[in-house]
Amino acid sequence: MNPRVYPTVKKDPEYLFDHPEERARDVHDAFQDPDVSAVFATIGGADQIRILKHLDPERLRENPTRFFGTSDNACLASYLWGCGIVSYYGGTLLSDVATPGSLPEYTERYLRRALFDETLRTPEPADEWTDEPIDWANDDYEHTEPTFETNPGRQWHTPEGTVVEGRLWGGCLTVLQALLAGDRAVPSPTAIDGDVLAIETSEELPSADKVGLMMSCLGERGLRQTCTHEHDPGVKSREAYREHQRSIIQDIVHTYNPGAAIVSGLDFAHTSPTAPIPICDRVVIDPTTKTIKFPKSY
Repeated sequence: MNPRVYPTVKKDPEYLFDHPEERARDVHDAFQDPDVSAVFATIGGADQIRILKHLDPERLRENPTRFFGTSDNACLASYLWGCGIVSYYGGTLLSDVATPGSLPEYTERYLRRALFDETLRTPEPADEWTDEPIDWANDDYEHTEPTFETNPGRQWHTPEGTVVEGRLWGGCLTVLQALLAGDRAVPSPTAIDGDVLAIETSEELPSADKVGLMMSCLGERGLRQTCTHEHDPGVKSREAYREHQRSIIQDIVHTYNPGAAIVSGLDFAHTSPTAPIPICDRVVIDPTTKTIKFPKSY
């Protein structure tokens, strides 16, 4: 691979805040370059919603390119969803690739599949995981291995015998809430009917009540005919926190969609290691075999 760095990567946050159109221009330039086969975000943030009005959907549709990014990059992923372009929620340079210590084999395996096979096939749960904070300012960053713990695996809350298939939409729940509030790049209830919602929460660790309120907003918006993946970061000492999160999400989802299938404990986004999940691609959730499959469909 031959990486290419675009201009806004090296500009300071204050300048970028004042010039969202320059970030949009970098997106256009990267997508339109025939020598670029994948675009990676360097990091997340809190204001990517401001670049969306500067994007040209036709230019992106005419030059579909795989985009990788998490957290605030859910904004661009949702925008690309509306353009019919598959992007990957994962692979953010600083948080997923340039991790402390060595790159986890699990992350490398599924990132390679996304890049070179263009399908994750049937990702397995990681053997271990961590949500230990990343300190990029640490002089020994490269040699500092995070502390991992045993992965408890996925939890399935699904109607017996129900196999679910649909396109994937979602990302960081807080970012999705901002898109709803700003009415930017959000699918209509009709467009997303029968599809699959993937959500996760950030390192800010919102309370279960706040997560429940955000899920209620999705339901009131009409985005309820979905099946939901939920992944909440945490460590062993916060098991009660995670259980409260799962419980309230189940209650809210089943209030709006009693037959929805819910799978929690997936390895993506604000944890490590991760698998980049394809937003806008099709996913098959089979509770009988306890598998999640991504058939190649684009």
